[in-house]
Amino acid sequence: MTATRLRPPACSFSLARLTTVVLVTGVVAAWAPSPATAQQPAADPADVASIDAIITAVYDVISGDAGVARDWDRFRSLFVSGATLSPVGRPGGGSTWARRVITPDEYAEVAGASLEANGFHEVEIHRVTEEYGVIAHAFSTYESRRSASDPEPFTRGINSIQLMNDGSRWWVVSIFWLGEGSDHPIPAKYLPGGEGS
Repeated sequence: MTATRLRPPACSFSLARLTTVVLVTGVVAAWAPSPATAQQPAADPADVASIDAIITAVYDVISGDAGVARDWDRFRSLFVSGATLSPVGRPGGGSTWARRVITPDEYAEVAGASLEANGFHEVEIHRVTEEYGVIAHAFSTYESRRSASDPEPFTRGINSIQLMNDGSRWWVVSIFWLGEGSDHPIPAKYLPGGEGS
């Protein structure tokens, strides 16, 4: 995913406190039965039939040459209601790491114009996937180029992708990503030939 300008998180809270709130208030019982919303575009069944299909669709829909419009309805159709995208970086070039939390709609608005104006091709070069029941997590290593024909990527990193199957299809719950840096090179186990290859 393309990193956008970061702002420090507005607030934080402990997981322990959240767990206590959930248990005491019975929030779980109030969960909606379906992750879909009336406003959400319908997905192509082929895009959401498997973990491989939905991750492939995520990369495909954001990629294209300069001047090529992206199908943002297709992009939105991949995400569960309430999904988040979170680039990680150092706001203002400082020493403190932070993440910026945005929605799929905000990603389309913030990053869309740049992707379409400058060209952007992101490809997965390696993946390590863990599954349990109807939830899954993928560490998806990517390379990004302005044009598919560029010999070298201008950046690479790891997309941490959380997914859920509601019994009828797969949904992206969250994409949390970090671009590679000199102080955090991608470990060999997350590169081609590494773990799970």
